[in-house]
Amino acid sequence: MFKSLRKRWNLKNLKDERFTFLFDAPSIDEIVVFDCETTGIDPKIDDIVSIGAVKIKGNKILTDEAIHIYIDQKKALDPKSITIHQIRNCDLHGAIPLKEAIEKFLYYIGNRPLAGYYLEFDVAMVNKYIKPMYGITLPNRQEEVSAIYYDKKIPTIPQGNIDLRFDTILEDLDLPKLQAHDALNDAIMTALIYLKLKNTTKLK
Repeated sequence: MFKSLRKRWNLKNLKDERFTFLFDAPSIDEIVVFDCETTGIDPKIDDIVSIGAVKIKGNKILTDEAIHIYIDQKKALDPKSITIHQIRNCDLHGAIPLKEAIEKFLYYIGNRPLAGYYLEFDVAMVNKYIKPMYGITLPNRQEEVSAIYYDKKIPTIPQGNIDLRFDTILEDLDLPKLQAHDALNDAIMTALIYLKLKNTTKLK
C-alpha cells in the first residue's frame, strides 16, 4: 500500500511527460543490471563518471544490447578518484553531456526492474540528477544481489557471519572475474551473480 502511494506521489511530481513510461507495469521476464563509476562515495558531492547497464531477458544476459556511457565532467578528475575507477581525463574524450547521458539511461531501463550490487548507492547517484531535472526519483522495482546472496547463504551459516564482498560472492558462485572498476564489466558480473542466484535453490 505504502509503495503504491509513494509511486503515485512520485508520478504526480513528474515534470516531463516523456518519462511517464517509467511508471508503467514492468515486463515480467526482463530486468536491467547497472553500475556507476563515480568520483567518490558521497552522492551529495560526487558525480557519475560512467554508467554500465545490461538487460537480462529470461535466463539470457543481452550483452549485445548493453550500454556503457561516459559522462562529460565539469572539471578535471581528481587523481585520487582515478586510482579507484581507472578512468583518466583523456578517456573522457567523446563523453556526452550529463543530461543526454541520463536520458539515454532512462530510455534504456524503461519500466524494467533494476538489480545491482549495493544498488542503493547507484540509485542515489542517478536520483541526484533526475530529481532536479524531472521532479522524480527512479520508480523502478529494485533487487539487491548481496541481499539475495545473503538469504540463500544464511541457512548454511547459522551464525550469520557472511562475507558479502563482491569478489567473495563471485568466487563462491564459481563465476569469472572481469576487469574490475569498469561500469559495464561490473554490471555484467553482477548480472551473472543475479542469474546464478535466481537459478540456485541452495548454496553450499
